[in-house]
Amino acid sequence: MAPPLSLRFVTSAATLGDLPDSRAEVAIVGRSNVGKSSLLNAIANAKKLALVSKTPGRTQLLNCFSLTEDTQVVDCPGYGYAAVSKSARQSWQERLEDYLEQRQQLAMIVVLVDGEVGPTKLDVAFLRWLRERDLPHQIVATKHDKVRSAKREKRKQDLVDGCEVSRADVLWASAVTGIGVDELRQRIPAWLGVTR
Repeated sequence: MAPPLSLRFVTSAATLGDLPDSRAEVAIVGRSNVGKSSLLNAIANAKKLALVSKTPGRTQLLNCFSLTEDTQVVDCPGYGYAAVSKSARQSWQERLEDYLEQRQQLAMIVVLVDGEVGPTKLDVAFLRWLRERDLPHQIVATKHDKVRSAKREKRKQDLVDGCEVSRADVLWASAVTGIGVDELRQRIPAWLGVTR
C-alpha cells in the first residue's frame, strides 16, 4: 500500500499568471459533480483538503496543492452543468483551456469521467480536444462503488467505447471504497518525477 500523498493547499488562482512557480504539475479535470474533490481528499487521506459540495460548479478557480516544494496538483474548474450563469461557465472554460494549453510545467492531465453514468458528450468532446493538442492525459472513471457488480463489466466496456480508448487506458476509482486510490498515490508522484 502506498502512503497518502502529503498534499497541502497553497492558493486558488484566477488566471495563469496567478499560479505559483513549480517544476511539475498534475491537473485534475472533469465534469462538474464528477467527484474531483472527494478523490483528492481520498488520495491525501484528508477529509477537508478539497471542499466537497453537492452543488455542481463549486470549484471555480485553479486550486493548487503542493506535494513537494516544487511540484503540485491542480484541481481545475469543472466543465459542463453548474448552477451559474452561462457567461461564468464560459469564463471557467477559457481559464481551463488557457491553463491546459499554455502551462509548460504540466506533466499529466487526469480526466475524471463519472463511472456511474458513463461519458457525456462534454467528456467525449474534451477528450478529443486533448488528443488534437497531443496533451498527456489519463482517464480515471470515478464512483466505481455506485456501479452494481452485475453491470460492472458492461459499464466498463461502454465507458471505454464511449471514450474511444482501450480498457488499459482507464483506471477505475472510488473515493468511498478506495479502489484505484492506491494506484493514483503511486502514479501522481511518478508523473511529477518525485521519488517517495
